[in-house]
Amino acid sequence: MANVVLKDIPDRILTLAVGALAQANTHAVFADPGNEHWDFISVTNTAHAGELFLKAIIAKEHPLLIFKDLFNLDDNRSEVLDLESLVRRGRTHDFEKLPQVLWVATGQRLPNPGCFERLRRARNSIQHFCAPDDEDFRALSLEFIYSIIDPLIRENFGLFAINYHEDHVGYDYVVECVVRHGLKFSIPTDFDLGEIRLRDQLDKVDRKYRAWLASELKKIGKEKLLER
Repeated sequence: MANVVLKDIPDRILTLAVGALAQANTHAVFADPGNEHWDFISVTNTAHAGELFLKAIIAKEHPLLIFKDLFNLDDNRSEVLDLESLVRRGRTHDFEKLPQVLWVATGQRLPNPGCFERLRRARNSIQHFCAPDDEDFRALSLEFIYSIIDPLIRENFGLFAINYHEDHVGYDYVVECVVRHGLKFSIPTDFDLGEIRLRDQLDKVDRKYRAWLASELKKIGKEKLLER
């Protein structure tokens, strides 16, 4: 019984993480009158997605590694460790400690630790009602998603961050925003765009980034997307 429960934990966390990422991408990309608060929400959702994905990666090694006090999981009465006991008694590692736990558990270093720290501080400020007025929260969220979450989930789960959003049209406007910010992103082999033209956005980024994107598209035979 206990082994079955533990085996399900990484997938349970991953399902929640994907949902949080969809909201984070949406709130970081789209801005309309009436949803000005989304810049703050993008930070909290991005941090939530990052926390869950890190825990899912760690839990793949062993589900109990996400808990910071294993001894408290034993009540000295139960014969097996069930999900109810984990939820009731377990305390997982705090967000700020997860990069260290990731390295200890898997040997993987967190990409872009500076961005991790900036977003962690921004989330704490927002939660304590003292967010700075001069911070571009959407840009920070996008940087975190595509320089930290995206490479990690590509390597560990074969997932692509651009696929997770709440736009019924598809990932076109997510890609448009990511490219406009000059952020590298994982590109699936079936990558295609119907609503935007990449070349319109590439005028706003440097030559090095344009060369990177052209090289990545050529690898999957999609270089003609730059000519539309």
